[in-house]
Amino acid sequence: MEKWEGKVAVVTGASSGIGEETCRQLVEKGMIVVGFARREDKLQELKNNLKGKLGKFFYVKVDLCSEENILEAFNWIKITLKSIDVLINNAGVLKQSDLLGNTNDWKQMFDTNVIGLNICSREAIKIMEEIEIKEGHIININSIVGHYQLPFIKDFSVYSATKHAVTVITESLREFLGMKDLPVRVTSISPGAVETDMTKEMRQLKNINMLKSIDIAEAIMYALSAPQRVNVAEIIIRPTGENTSAFLKNTIDKHL
Repeated sequence: MEKWEGKVAVVTGASSGIGEETCRQLVEKGMIVVGFARREDKLQELKNNLKGKLGKFFYVKVDLCSEENILEAFNWIKITLKSIDVLINNAGVLKQSDLLGNTNDWKQMFDTNVIGLNICSREAIKIMEEIEIKEGHIININSIVGHYQLPFIKDFSVYSATKHAVTVITESLREFLGMKDLPVRVTSISPGAVETDMTKEMRQLKNINMLKSIDIAEAIMYALSAPQRVNVAEIIIRPTGENTSAFLKNTIDKHL
C-alpha cells in the first residue's frame, strides 16, 4: 500500500459499515480520503476519530440520488485536492421490496446502487484523464446476489437486479478503460451477508454466519496493493460455514 501514500481516495457511503472501516484503513495507510455520505454528524465523528493518523480525512455531504450533489462534490475535490487516484463505490441501499412493491423503494435502490455509482465513476475518470494519472483504481462494492438470484427470495429481487447491473457495469468499465489505454484498474468485490446498519434488522439473516465490515475493507486493501500489472477483477467473499438453507428457511418462515 506504500504506493498510495499521499494519494487521494473517494469513498461513498462513508458514514458507517464497510465505508467507514475502509476510510479508517486508507487514512491509517497514509491516503488522503474524502468520504461521501448523507449523515454529516457521522462523517464529522469519523473525522474527529482520524485526527493524528498518517493520512487525512475530509468529507462532503452527498446524496447519491442527486446528480447535482455528486457533481458539486467532485468539483470540490478537483479544486481543493487537484486529484483522484482511487474511487471506492461502496454506498448502497437495500429495500425489501418485490416486483409488485413500492415504486419509491425501487427508484431509491436504482438511483443509489446503479446510477449514482456510475455518475461517481464517470466524474472520477474525467479528473483522472485530465491530470493524466499514472495509476488509478475504481472498486465497486457488489454482492453475491449480483451474480445469481437467490431462489424463493422475492423481497430481494429488485435489489438483486441492481447488483446484477453493477456486475455488468464493472466488467464493461474495465474493458472500456482498457480500450482507452487508461492505467485505471477496475474491481468488483461481492460479499455475502455483512453485519451493517443495512442488514441488522433483517429477520432472514438471524442465526446465520455473517461477515464483518473489516473483512470487506481488507479485501479492498488487497486489491489496491496488487502491482499495477495485476487487475484483481472480481473477489467473492462468503462467511465460513455459510448455511444457505438456513437463510432460505428464515425467509420462507417470514412469509408463512
